[in-house]
Amino acid sequence: MKASKLISLIIFIFLLGLFYACSQHTNKETTIKFWAMGSEAEYVTKLVPEFEKRNPGIKVKVQAVPWNAAQEKLITAFASDNTPDACQLGNTWVPQFTYLNAIINLDDFIAESKVIRKENYFPGIWDTNVIDSAVYGIPWYVDTRLMFYRTDTFERAGYKQPPKSWDELYDLCKKIKALYKGKDKYAIYLPTNEWPPFIIFGLQNNASLLKDNNTRAYFSSREFKEAFDFLIKFHKEKLAPIGISQVTNVYQALKDEYFSVYISGPWNINEFKKWMTGNLTDKWSTAPMPSKSGEDYPGVSLAGGSSLVIFKNSENKKEVWKFIEYLSEKETQIEFYKLLYNLPAVKEAWEDSLIENNDYMKAFYEQFNNVVATPKIPEWEQIAFSKVQQYAELAARDAMSIDEALSNLDKDVDVILEKRRWLLEKK
Repeated sequence: MKASKLISLIIFIFLLGLFYACSQHTNKETTIKFWAMGSEAEYVTKLVPEFEKRNPGIKVKVQAVPWNAAQEKLITAFASDNTPDACQLGNTWVPQFTYLNAIINLDDFIAESKVIRKENYFPGIWDTNVIDSAVYGIPWYVDTRLMFYRTDTFERAGYKQPPKSWDELYDLCKKIKALYKGKDKYAIYLPTNEWPPFIIFGLQNNASLLKDNNTRAYFSSREFKEAFDFLIKFHKEKLAPIGISQVTNVYQALKDEYFSVYISGPWNINEFKKWMTGNLTDKWSTAPMPSKSGEDYPGVSLAGGSSLVIFKNSENKKEVWKFIEYLSEKETQIEFYKLLYNLPAVKEAWEDSLIENNDYMKAFYEQFNNVVATPKIPEWEQIAFSKVQQYAELAARDAMSIDEALSNLDKDVDVILEKRRWLLEKK
């Protein structure tokens, strides 16, 4: 009898321990480490509570990373096997981390998802995350470049509608310049320290920026040269100010009618609203980019924004995917727009009245239907920021001819791509 009681007690203690262990395992929380950049880090935390409420076993820890240090910090984290589970990546960074084998192919997750589908997104934006036919990122928010302009100046120059072709843009700018009769004012702002317009117009002219499997530059091609020459002409004919020293504040400059056209992105909508007040409130607007001929208006622009990626070293990939799906829901996208004014990547979110009835947004929606990615190579930002801008400045100041500038641009970019050529030859 005593032995029987002892055995029963042992079994009871064993079962009690087993129950405790199971309950501990069941109640264990998974913590996702998510890195976000700039203001996005601050505002995405406001969306986290709803996600955690829906998924009681998952916690999201958001770490803020400054934009100017993000790339280096991510590369360092990868090299030391200390990456987060997921993060926000600028679209042009996706190729770099794909080639490093730091982030995972998301095709299998997408195939089973009821939230994320290719057709939910603008085609050009979705394509920025496709490397070698596989998807490595999900668009989170989007941006592109188009025209901000003074409607009253356009009307005085005889244009009730924004220009739809290169010829119309040039003609309009000449007429705006003529309005000032020798005053120190211009028609358009094309700062040489901003590379996108030079690339956009090249792409509009069907230029191939790189060749030989993206291992060599092709800026001296006839198509790119024609587009580059077209933009430099605005500087040479004093339709645009040369250099950035002449414009210290673009908002003040548009307000003062120092120039009447500026190619920029959605982050400037609220800034211009702050400056264009009083009797200027309705004297500015946005318009899609012109195309070369005007027949295929709007012309192409660049696909920008940020995407959501999952790191290869993450042990919580399924939980992270749930978080990405949550951030990709129409309602979450709208809420994020309300918090930060970042434009939704999901097209359905644009049907919300807050966005749909915003006059400045209509041009962006139209433009997003004709955007393309920059070359999908890790070296692209180095090429664009350090080289395209450098030779645009030299050509605009007439320190080099167009031919000299583009020839030297090709040579410098070929040096940047030397390692890429070597790696491909080894394969």
